[in-house]
Amino acid sequence: MKIIALFIWVILCNSASGDCGCQNLDRKTTADKPPLPDKVCLQRKRGANSHYRDYYGELEAEAEIKDMSLIPGGTVSVGTDEPHFSADREAPERQVKLHDFFLDKYEVSNDAFAEFVLSTNYTTEAERFGDSFLFKTLLSSLEQKDLEDYRVASAVWWYKVAGVSWRHPNGADSNLDNLGRHPVVHVSWRDAVEYCSWAGKRLPSEAEWEASCRGGKERKLFPWGNKLMPRDEHWLNIWQGDFPDGNLADDGYEYTCPVDAFRQNVYDLHNMVGNVWEWTADLWDANDVSQNPNRVKKGGSYLCHKSYCYRYRCAARSQNTEDSSAGNLGFRCAKNA
Repeated sequence: MKIIALFIWVILCNSASGDCGCQNLDRKTTADKPPLPDKVCLQRKRGANSHYRDYYGELEAEAEIKDMSLIPGGTVSVGTDEPHFSADREAPERQVKLHDFFLDKYEVSNDAFAEFVLSTNYTTEAERFGDSFLFKTLLSSLEQKDLEDYRVASAVWWYKVAGVSWRHPNGADSNLDNLGRHPVVHVSWRDAVEYCSWAGKRLPSEAEWEASCRGGKERKLFPWGNKLMPRDEHWLNIWQGDFPDGNLADDGYEYTCPVDAFRQNVYDLHNMVGNVWEWTADLWDANDVSQNPNRVKKGGSYLCHKSYCYRYRCAARSQNTEDSSAGNLGFRCAKNA
């Protein structure tokens, strides 16, 4: 009986492919595109791990940039030969060559994005569309009932809500009070590109993002190692409890957390996994020449849990169309060294 039970458990694990559904939050669907299947152990004070530069002495000559970390280039491994979601094209593990580059230590915050908007008078795509996608727990029972017809068919806990944007991240009547240091959300890939350009930066490539996430380590699940909770401490902002109604917020956050809440590796990078998904520069399909292609996003979000959306791993990946926006999708910037 034990052998039979083990066999059934293996089958269930290998066939599980659920997720929080945020890869389905595209404003437009392409009729001929088949849908994807649903499917370090001691924290130290900031700067305590700056000894990584001892192994890259040539980097010392590089100028420092405020709130950015210098990521050493070279030949690095990305991807994995042990994928959890084959449809996400996590495999195979492969080696790529990178030049030295800088990466933001933090996801772009509401305060930072507000400076950009004030300087440029920029209007985000969500503001132009007049709506964005919001998770159900941010809506009252009455609002959920009224918006029943605006749910995502393949992920009914996501609602398209009028009036939601980066300025009103948790509902049309919400604001940014006490959220200045939280990541900006409801920003599309194109919004992110515009911000990066204004800041004299760019979006990181997927390989750059993943190399940064790994923090110089190879074949590790998370930026700090393979154990989710070293010393039984929370190292990231993800979902604890039963999805989609029972987030216990054991990590201290029911929704997003401040961009500097979780320092995750020796490159002094925060919230690389968890908190919000992050746009990268890469196309999901390198041959996609459509006007609204899918772009790769990395890192998972506060809505992820191992039981259905185990995508808060460095090798994990997902996608959305360029014009997509949601309450768990943000970005950080890179810059050539």
